[in-house]
Amino acid sequence: MRFFILTLCLFGAQIAVAQVALPGGRVQLPGAGLPSLPTTNLPLESNLDAEFRGTDLRDLRGLQIRTLLRAHRDVIEADPHGNPIVRGEVIVVAPSATALQAAAAAGFSVSRESTLDALELRVVVLRVSSGTARSLARLQAMDPKGIYDFNHIYIESGSAIGASVAGTQAPRPDEEAGAEATARATRVGLIDSGVDSAHEVFSGLTAHRHGCSGRVVPQEHGTAVASLMVGRAANFHGAAPGSELYAADVYCGLPTGGAVDVVAEAFSWLVQQKVPVINVSLVGPPNRVLEGVVQRVLAGGHIVVAAVGNDGPAAPPLYPAAWPGVVGVTGVDARRRVLVEAERGTQVKFAAPGAQMAAAKSPLGYALVRGTSFAAPIVAGLLALKLPAPDKAAADRAVMALAQEAVDLGSPGPDPVYGFGLVGEALRRQPVLTTLRAD
Repeated sequence: MRFFILTLCLFGAQIAVAQVALPGGRVQLPGAGLPSLPTTNLPLESNLDAEFRGTDLRDLRGLQIRTLLRAHRDVIEADPHGNPIVRGEVIVVAPSATALQAAAAAGFSVSRESTLDALELRVVVLRVSSGTARSLARLQAMDPKGIYDFNHIYIESGSAIGASVAGTQAPRPDEEAGAEATARATRVGLIDSGVDSAHEVFSGLTAHRHGCSGRVVPQEHGTAVASLMVGRAANFHGAAPGSELYAADVYCGLPTGGAVDVVAEAFSWLVQQKVPVINVSLVGPPNRVLEGVVQRVLAGGHIVVAAVGNDGPAAPPLYPAAWPGVVGVTGVDARRRVLVEAERGTQVKFAAPGAQMAAAKSPLGYALVRGTSFAAPIVAGLLALKLPAPDKAAADRAVMALAQEAVDLGSPGPDPVYGFGLVGEALRRQPVLTTLRAD
């Protein structure tokens, strides 16, 4: 019963895994297909951690995956390890003409392909007639030097957990406006669900959109993450308030949103736009194709920041955070304690607020959020202020400079729980939090 109540608290808040409230009605979140649950409002100073303590949170993502698979059997299936994949698809990087001819002769067909010019990569999605796992093994055996994998689906890594309050825009004090001068010249990238640019925290900001064939599909997870990175309003600000935002929507309200080929294309667009820091608050299994894409992005002097995930401290690493060179971020609560659900390991580079913290909530309000999803954009915003353009040496210096500013927590020096330590704690102390109370 306790786990059921916790599930209601996390999923009933309607932000990462349920529904998105928009002015014109409700829009189903990408690939969620989850039942609509009652909203549970929690006070700001709630005993939330006590509710989490002793509860197995590692299965929350598993619950989301199982629900996703049940709701969309026609387009989604599980790989041999239970991870969601696009049904009947295998993805390959830069296949030779000979390899494609052999695949065609064996009954495979090209479903779609894209040339990622900025990364100098060609990605081809092959359609299989039956048995995706067997087909992957067969293709790899036919072309041992080729890079083949499932078209995995990556899932958002965080949830809203509490009260919401309507926003009220007001004139900004001159000193705050002056403090944002540097941020306005900053460019930062986001790979997530769609951002609701009508929210007050994005007023006056320059935002560039990508994905969804030009459609705008705002959703709460992307809106909340973006607000913590670049948002600014009378009673709220992100880590790099007023920065120029480059937002790639990889979900678009589709059940197969977050698939590898779409995420790879989003990375290519951001590299093409010369965006120095890219935040990815998504998690999933290792994937050879996406790993190759991320390594090319890093080699080009970009910083990739990613949430380490919420599968629990003993869970296997999640990606892209666990790939070499990626800046993995964990979350801490108001007492500077690591979230009990946060993953641990060498992939953790920084800790940032990830609970008892406000973020923008569509259409115009704010809500408390919880999860490593919401810690990552804080780190991304802070790094963006230190890296004006992609440059490998400068990127390394930016990470080390932020490490020197971090508050060392846990064991002395870098550790697998807090990384270099805590940054961005000031974002938790915002006036908007005083209005977040239970109904």
